[in-house]
Amino acid sequence: MIIIPARLNSSRFANKILVDILGLPMVIRTAKQVSSLDKVVIATDSQEVIDLAKEHGFDAVMTSSEHQSGTDRINEAVNILNLSDDEIIVNVQGDEPFIEVEVVQAVINRVKQIKENNEDIMITSCYKEISSELADDPNHVKVILDEDSNAIYFSRAKVPYHRDHYEAATYSGHLGIYGFTKKSLNNFCELKSSKLENIEKLEQLRAIDNGFKIAMVKVESKSFGIDTQQDLDNAIKIFSK
Repeated sequence: MIIIPARLNSSRFANKILVDILGLPMVIRTAKQVSSLDKVVIATDSQEVIDLAKEHGFDAVMTSSEHQSGTDRINEAVNILNLSDDEIIVNVQGDEPFIEVEVVQAVINRVKQIKENNEDIMITSCYKEISSELADDPNHVKVILDEDSNAIYFSRAKVPYHRDHYEAATYSGHLGIYGFTKKSLNNFCELKSSKLENIEKLEQLRAIDNGFKIAMVKVESKSFGIDTQQDLDNAIKIFSK
């Protein structure tokens, strides 16, 4: 199941999930983008979004307005829906209206592989190569990988630091797509927020801080999350062609 967390009030871009994206509200455009892959449910704290979802043929679940993260919101939703512990849950952010289906499918495939092999992995996510210039932007989160393609660290800083100032260096840019089983999602949300998570404001660091593994899948993607009006203007310019 794909669950889209849709909090109405965003601190950086008010009501952004309702902004028009080529004729559809952003959250609906996102839902339609991935609806061919699996059942899509929108988890929200807004009756307006509930009504909007129904209008466009999507199921929606009302969740608390107190959640500090999208992951906590989808965790409440999966428990309301009473899903089985081995159900695959994919968190697709509501501000990713142009995310490619191949990217989400790659995350789903990796979670299936983890289940089949009984691997000791809590979360699955993905990354793409980004330029040094793009890595300068703190809104584009970078991830450091080990030799098994598991995440060592996520940061808004430009990491790793190239001491020799290699001009053609590329970086691993994190995409905010997360795959779990319902059980691993519940387990993650039972963890207390961590020091590094609160410093970087990156909730996935909670898992690493507590000794759990995050598997990373390399993908090709032109999509990016829309966090600001500038992001929106750039996305419309790129994807309306």
